Amino acid sequence: MNIYLRRYGIGLFLLTLIASAQAQSFRLGFVKTERIFQEASAAKAAQALLQQEFSKREKELLDQTSQLKTMVDKFQAEAPTLSEAQRISRQRELADMDRELQRKRRTFQEDLTARKNEQLQQVLESANKAVKQVAEAEQYDLILQDAVYANPKLDITDKVLTLLNAQAVK
Repeated sequence: MNIYLRRYGIGLFLLTLIASAQAQSFRLGFVKTERIFQEASAAKAAQALLQQEFSKREKELLDQTSQLKTMVDKFQAEAPTLSEAQRISRQRELADMDRELQRKRRTFQEDLTARKNEQLQQVLESANKAVKQVAEAEQYDLILQDAVYANPKLDITDKVLTLLNAQAVK
C-alpha cells in the first residue's frame, strides 16, 4: 500500500510539472477596441467621411431649428394682439413645422447611426484581421478584446494599431 501512495505522489508531481510547463508557454494578450476606434487611421478616415457626408444635413437641421425658434419667439410676442382664429392658425402652423423638424431629426439620426455602424464594422473587421496577424506572428494562444482588467504588459493594442495604420498607408 505504501508503494501505491508513493507512485500516486510521483504521478501527481509529474502531472503538476507538465501542467506548469504548459502554462508557461501559454501566451495571452488583449486589445482595447475603444482605442482602435479612436486612434486607428482607418477609424479617423471613417469619422472624417461621416462628417463630410452628414455635415450639410446637420447644418440644415440647425438652421431650421433656429428659424423655428425665431418664429415661436415672434408668435409669443405677437400672440396678445392676434385674434383667436389667427392665434390658433399660427399655433397649428408652428406645431406642424415642429413635427416635421422632429421627423427630419429622427431620420437624420437613424441614417447617421446606420452609416456609423457600417464604417465601424469595416474598421472592426480590419482590426480583427490585424489581431489575427499579430497573434500568428508572435504565437499568441489567446487574444481577448476589452477585458475588465488585464495586466498592461498583456496589452497588444499598440502592435495592432501599428499594423493597422501600416496597412492603411498601402
